[in-house]
Amino acid sequence: MLKKTAYETVVAARDANKIDTQVLINDLFSDFMELHGDRSGKDDPAIISGVAKLGNIPVTVIGTQKGRNMNENVSRHFGCVEPEGYRKALRLMKQSEKFNRPIITLVNTPGAYPGVEAEYHGQGSAIAQCIMEGMRLRVPYLSVIFGEGGSGGALALATGDEVWMFENSIYSILSPEGYASIMWKDAKKVKEASEELGLTPEDLLENGTIDRIVDEVVDQKSADALQKSLLKKVMELKAMTPEDLVLKREQRFRKF
Repeated sequence: MLKKTAYETVVAARDANKIDTQVLINDLFSDFMELHGDRSGKDDPAIISGVAKLGNIPVTVIGTQKGRNMNENVSRHFGCVEPEGYRKALRLMKQSEKFNRPIITLVNTPGAYPGVEAEYHGQGSAIAQCIMEGMRLRVPYLSVIFGEGGSGGALALATGDEVWMFENSIYSILSPEGYASIMWKDAKKVKEASEELGLTPEDLLENGTIDRIVDEVVDQKSADALQKSLLKKVMELKAMTPEDLVLKREQRFRKF
């Protein structure tokens, strides 16, 4: 099988038929109960979050959700999270620590919602708080990027003890189109930008930004394999003391 180019990986990560968070939750977890709202403003549908069981272990699940049709995409801002969504995620993180539940995040977002209203509502602060809280959580925390991982909007949910990526996924400081526009004043140079950004799972595994590349979930067999891997890693992390979890996480991200 021929190795994909970086741009081919970008296209695959954005594929409309890519599995979404809701389906992943149904495939990987049982007894999922969705929790809504940030307790200060509103509920952002671009974030699906709640409590579930991974095997027999109670966990918190937080994921970004794109739409399955145009109306859903509009209501969910194409998976671009508003500050209320990040505050909802933050609320679930703190709740997880209180009840000693491991956290698993599922990330597929082009980036945080860029609207003026989002800035008025504290977008930057909400992202920063998720990153800070994620770094000091005293419970196991795994992040899985399964589609697009765009900038701080993705990083807010990707400060886990380990960060995994699906084969057809990307993770970068900005989109290839944005990079091309800034560097060459030409958004059409997206293929060249994709190569320069080093956004593929292979690039990121090689430089230590992520910890594992996992197979795409396309059927029950692949879902079961990912569930088994997640459960094994959660059990390993649960065996560590809270102090060691935080120290190891800090050491991991200080390398960057």
